[in-house]
Amino acid sequence: MFTGLYTIAGGLSAVIFADMVQTLILIVGSIFLTVIGLDKAGGFSAVVDALPPDFFDMFRPADDPVYPWPGVIFGIFILGIWYWATDQYIVQKALSAKNISHARAGGNLTAILKILPVFIFVLPGLIARVLWPEQVTANPDMAYPLMLTNLLPRGLSGLVLAALLAAIISSLSAVFNSCSSLFTMDIYRKIKPGASERKLVQTGRAFTELIVIIGILWIPLIRHMSDQIYQYLQAVQAYISPPVTAVFLLGIIWKRITGKAALITLLSGGVIGLSRFLLDIISRTNEVGVLRYVVEIPFLNFCIFLFLFCAGLLVVLSMFTVNPVAKRQEIAGLTITKGSFQTSGGSSLSRNVNIAVSVMVVLIVISLWVCFS
Repeated sequence: MFTGLYTIAGGLSAVIFADMVQTLILIVGSIFLTVIGLDKAGGFSAVVDALPPDFFDMFRPADDPVYPWPGVIFGIFILGIWYWATDQYIVQKALSAKNISHARAGGNLTAILKILPVFIFVLPGLIARVLWPEQVTANPDMAYPLMLTNLLPRGLSGLVLAALLAAIISSLSAVFNSCSSLFTMDIYRKIKPGASERKLVQTGRAFTELIVIIGILWIPLIRHMSDQIYQYLQAVQAYISPPVTAVFLLGIIWKRITGKAALITLLSGGVIGLSRFLLDIISRTNEVGVLRYVVEIPFLNFCIFLFLFCAGLLVVLSMFTVNPVAKRQEIAGLTITKGSFQTSGGSSLSRNVNIAVSVMVVLIVISLWVCFS
């Protein structure tokens, strides 16, 4: 409720400013927790020795029920494109950058920060498993609270608690603001094209209030969907991202894609993803018969299958609908063509620096894959 209030009052500026401050708090607090936790556990080598080897293996067998290696490589790739390239939560902030160079630099900084959770979020969870094996095994979501209440002194625990709340507030505020923008600009303004700026702002605030209420009512339902919050979030994203990713990727690399085909693909993929989501819920308390074979497909593998289906459907439907190439003015600048990356803003030096940082991030990720495989 608090997050909803300041998002309604402050809009995107409040979201971005809060993100900047809260990110620093979250990182500093998590580093403190990791360092103290490692000290209590006897060091990193002691943690490795106390846990099964597969805890440090990012590539599980292909028949792993939750994280098979094909899903980890290709499924998460699909999730990543959906989140980083199409989610309004991210895109809205990139579009608010001063110029293209700043947007690229912001993306690179985010990519670097995204590597940190391996060490300051995942590692503390492993440390908690070593220090309190029975409690964490019974309820993995208790790992962070256990470390917070048992390892840190009062002042420091308050700092880390503030960091945790900051992360929650930051995420919620961005979601609220993004939902408000999408509804106001893509739906309401189309229905009411003559609406004033004041009316648009009021409508956005009202819709934010509605989203806040829905979010509060949804919280009690999560416990009935999964034993682990993180796994629940990843599964939900795996069911909604494939059609969006398919439409986005093919839409920017192939001029032949049509609007009708894209809409049908989004709706069809959305229905299939929603069906799998509902099956997961129903199967936890009821028999689903032959449909259990669908439920037993790991959610990341299901993500791959749904993406391939959506991509194939999009191509086939596009071939049988009106070719947009005949209306070049409508798709000019919307697909990747020769010269499409000649964008203004930023010097050649900043462009080269951004490229160098991007390459560095790729090398770091590959190194982590090699170390934890």
